Amino acid sequence: QAQPVESGGGLVQAGGSLRLSCAAPGRTFSANGMGWFRQPPGREREFVAAVSWSGLSTLYAESVKGRFTISKDNAKSTLSLQMSSLKPDDTAVYYCVARKLGKVSETDDIREYHYWGQGTQVTVPS
Repeated sequence: QAQPVESGGGLVQAGGSLRLSCAAPGRTFSANGMGWFRQPPGREREFVAAVSWSGLSTLYAESVKGRFTISKDNAKSTLSLQMSSLKPDDTAVYYCVARKLGKVSETDDIREYHYWGQGTQVTVPS
């Protein structure tokens, strides 16, 4: 089964912006809720943002609200995370995730996500 593939990570100075993208070669997640999680160094994976299957409903962690924007384009079968005003605390491996087919809503429950990408590193030096 095709897993999501992230791209767009890198090193960015504090206060800068970065855009992460996610696609799944050979499949579409148009009928799945999707999201982003991250794992900071030495810490557990944590919720970042989620979006419903249609892209119309979103959910954000308090720590990123107002700075990050999640978007889903079903026509292009892509998921994006626009990150602005980045802070050193945003340094982490970012994972694109998707729920099972038919699970259409957004959620911050890590147990609800069946498909995981390999992750992309985002580094914001202090």
